[in-house]
Amino acid sequence: MSDRTLTGRAAVVTGGSRGIGHAVVERLAADGADVVFGYASDDAAAADVVRAVAAKGAGRAHAVRADLGEPDGAERLMAAAEEHLGGLDILVNNAARSFSRTPLAETDPAEFDAVLAVNTRAVFLTIRYAARWMRAGGRIVNISTLNTRRPVDGIAPYLASKGALEQLTVAAALELGPRGITANTVSPGPIDTDLLRSVNTPQALETVAGLTPLRRLGQPADVADVVAFLAGPDGRWVSGQNLGATGGLG
Repeated sequence: MSDRTLTGRAAVVTGGSRGIGHAVVERLAADGADVVFGYASDDAAAADVVRAVAAKGAGRAHAVRADLGEPDGAERLMAAAEEHLGGLDILVNNAARSFSRTPLAETDPAEFDAVLAVNTRAVFLTIRYAARWMRAGGRIVNISTLNTRRPVDGIAPYLASKGALEQLTVAAALELGPRGITANTVSPGPIDTDLLRSVNTPQALETVAGLTPLRRLGQPADVADVVAFLAGPDGRWVSGQNLGATGGLG
C-alpha cells in the first residue's frame, strides 16, 4: 500500500514500459516519486505507463526513448533524466534483453555481446553516472533473477550477465555507502511477464507455478513492492544484499 513516502524524491527506472518495470514505475510514483523511465522502442506502451501514473494523481512519470543496447543509450537516458529531474535519489536497473534458449556450444558470440550490452554494460554505465550525480542517502536497486541461484541450461549469456550485475551491486554498496547510498539486488522468481511467456511453454509455466510454496506465478507488482521497500525509508539499513522475490522457490 502506498503512503507517499517518496514525495520529493527523483527516480530513474530502466526498462519501464512493461512487465516488472511498468509496475515499479507505477509503485514509485504512487509513493510520491517523480520518475523518469527508459524504454527501447514501444512508444504506445510507454504512453500507457505515463497515463496510468497520471490517473492516480500522486507522483509523475516521464518517458525517455533510449535503447540500452546502443553504445550511448544508457548515457542518453541518464543525461535526459538529469535534465528533467535536476537530481537523483533512486535508480532501478530493470531493463533486460530477451533471449532464446540455445546450448552454450551453439551460442553466437554476437548474441552474447548483445545480452551483456543491456543486462550488464548498461547497468555499469547507469551506476557510474549515479555515483557522480546521486544525492546522499540515495538508493540503487538492480533486478537480477532466481536463475543465478537455480540455473537452467541454454541461457549462458543471461546467466553471465545477471551474475555480473549482482557483483556490480556489491561494488556499488561498498563504494557509495559512505555517502549513505544503499545498493541492493532483487532476484525475482517466475513472474508472469511477456518475457517469461516468450521463453516457456504453458505447460512449463504451470509446472513452475506448482513448485512455488505459494502455488502461483508472481505478478509484477509483487516485485515492485520489494523494490519500493528498498527504495524507501524502511530500507535504509539494507545494503549489498540480494533479496529473492520468488514466492518461496529457491
